[in-house]
Amino acid sequence: MAITGNFADFPLPELLQFLAQGKKSGVLYINVSSNTNDNKKEQVYYIWLHQGRVIAAADRLDKQGLTLMIDERGWISERVISRVTQISSNFINKPLGLVLKSQGLLQPEQIKLLFHNQILKPICNLFQRQDGLFQFNQVETLPLPLLEMTGLSMSATEVTLTSLRLVRDWSALAKKFPKPTSSLSSVSGKQPQIQLNAQEWQVWEFVNGNISLKDIACQIGIPIETVQQIAYRLIVIGLIEENSQVTPAASFTSPVPEDEVLESNMKPSISKSFLTNFVGFMRNKA
Repeated sequence: MAITGNFADFPLPELLQFLAQGKKSGVLYINVSSNTNDNKKEQVYYIWLHQGRVIAAADRLDKQGLTLMIDERGWISERVISRVTQISSNFINKPLGLVLKSQGLLQPEQIKLLFHNQILKPICNLFQRQDGLFQFNQVETLPLPLLEMTGLSMSATEVTLTSLRLVRDWSALAKKFPKPTSSLSSVSGKQPQIQLNAQEWQVWEFVNGNISLKDIACQIGIPIETVQQIAYRLIVIGLIEENSQVTPAASFTSPVPEDEVLESNMKPSISKSFLTNFVGFMRNKA
């Protein structure tokens, strides 16, 4: 099954969350255009997912993306990498990053940096684009792109949340922000399992449907735009949903103590509003 569309109708963060929730396997093709010296040039990115986890990404299909990334940093030359993959019996069914690590050529921190620059940074940049076209080809048995794999992987939900934290230009996503007068409610009524940062926990403490985003901003002491960005992140990954009106409350509900939050092991679920938007999107594509 192939899913096709564009970022204007179906933003990339929401698409990745859909693939994560469905534990999809396949290759996501993304096409964006760039203007260089008045010439319009297309750029294609490839993101590999296995059971809802992002395992590799590249802007080429010659299986040299990760090798060139390592060589450009001066860590290992292309010639040495090629030689290792030829003589190493471990390479038959192992990611390139793990093969090089097993030979003592890469350290764990280097592999983490490669994963960040191969996956998180490019996806963050793509989140800031409005002109992207995408196609996801689902494959039941995905041939693993071993030469492009560091050996690390991350759920598409975690990739989405982490990459959204890196966004600096929110203009492509601002129209998706909840309104300042809206309140927020938990989708499942449970505490999140996914790790949140300090400001996200602060906003989460007011997720009770009783207080508007602008009042949350006043309570926490941060700009309303920052609260909207945080709320959008938590909405996309299925933790909360927007309420167009603040629910009247007889008394203010105290925030959940942080130690209780950290002890919770409940998993987030996809929001009803996200499912409604996606069903409408797919009907329009039919």
